[in-house]
Amino acid sequence: MKIAILSCFYPYRGGISQFNACLYGELSKTHDVKAFNFRRQYPEFLFPGKTQFVTADDEAVPVESESLLDTANPFSYISTYRAIRDWKPDVLIVRYWMSYFGPSLGYITRKMKKHCKVISILDNVIPHEPRFFDTPLTKYFLTGSTGSVTLCEAVSKDLVKIKQDAVFTVIQHPLYSHFGEKKTRQEAEAKLGLKPGKKNLLFFGLIRSYKGLDILLEAFGMLPDDYQLIIAGEPYGSFDKYQQIIDRLPGKDRIFMDLRYIKDSEVTDYFSAADLAVLPYRSATQSGISSVSYHFEVPMVVTDVGGLKETIGDRGTGLVAPEGTPEAICKEILSYFSDPAIAQECIRCIGIEKDRLSWKGFAEKLLGFIEKL
Repeated sequence: MKIAILSCFYPYRGGISQFNACLYGELSKTHDVKAFNFRRQYPEFLFPGKTQFVTADDEAVPVESESLLDTANPFSYISTYRAIRDWKPDVLIVRYWMSYFGPSLGYITRKMKKHCKVISILDNVIPHEPRFFDTPLTKYFLTGSTGSVTLCEAVSKDLVKIKQDAVFTVIQHPLYSHFGEKKTRQEAEAKLGLKPGKKNLLFFGLIRSYKGLDILLEAFGMLPDDYQLIIAGEPYGSFDKYQQIIDRLPGKDRIFMDLRYIKDSEVTDYFSAADLAVLPYRSATQSGISSVSYHFEVPMVVTDVGGLKETIGDRGTGLVAPEGTPEAICKEILSYFSDPAIAQECIRCIGIEKDRLSWKGFAEKLLGFIEKL
């Protein structure tokens, strides 16, 4: 089968690009796959981080791709469509995670639907930070899909709200396994300069308002002195509001911060040092951070939003706070450490999930869904 994938690939960085690279690699084992990349993903003024691209010292694995689509240039929509059409794929796979991409990707998928099956992999249908134009742009995009894949039930429910007759399947986010092996706790703590002998909480990934770092900071202020908080990730926007909370916390000397994009080879240091990952999100669908946590066998405390309860709480791999409040997060953290058997059971369940959530399994389910369309 000839499979075209249109999305962001190397040299773009981040979870979407990492996911695409893993999927490309797995599908390429048995099929003829070609990656069609962005020439420009976002105009710089719309991107809140420091850079959209991997840096010279990043170990991201290059993926051969054809860089064509400029989301801000409608003429490139036409040339990208023609390039994909001329390659004559049997199926086109497109990632969709925010409505900004609706016009560009929607134009291409609507045209390509006349030539082949078009599969959209939907990270989000309703964004974490919604705007008035999200629904019409997403509807426009979805009309170009033969079928859709969601990564959790919560996104499927959002999909049906917007497109009642949508043809879709749910295939859970596979595990990221390219970050290397777990180190000893002592080695990781020494590498990061952490105080030994503490209960290490980890907040990892891009720092955005909906991810609730402020909630976790307030919760951390309620915990006793034997807790330590690790914050590792690049702020999208100003960090000032978080710094103001940190400055007034009595335990601010037990907060370790590395406020930058963490390259792949360094991810193992943070998860090897962590006892517990905390995802205090205000809104969510699924989370790529949970896939990294599974790889390193680090249990989680999450909030009951989106697909987090479904993919973590119901699977026994972590605890779920019923509300996104400091008090609720603090209570679940204390509960986790109150009994060693809780950690043992969470890690046992993570082992089960690691066997289930392979890239091979994801690809097989995806291909099975495509064949039935």
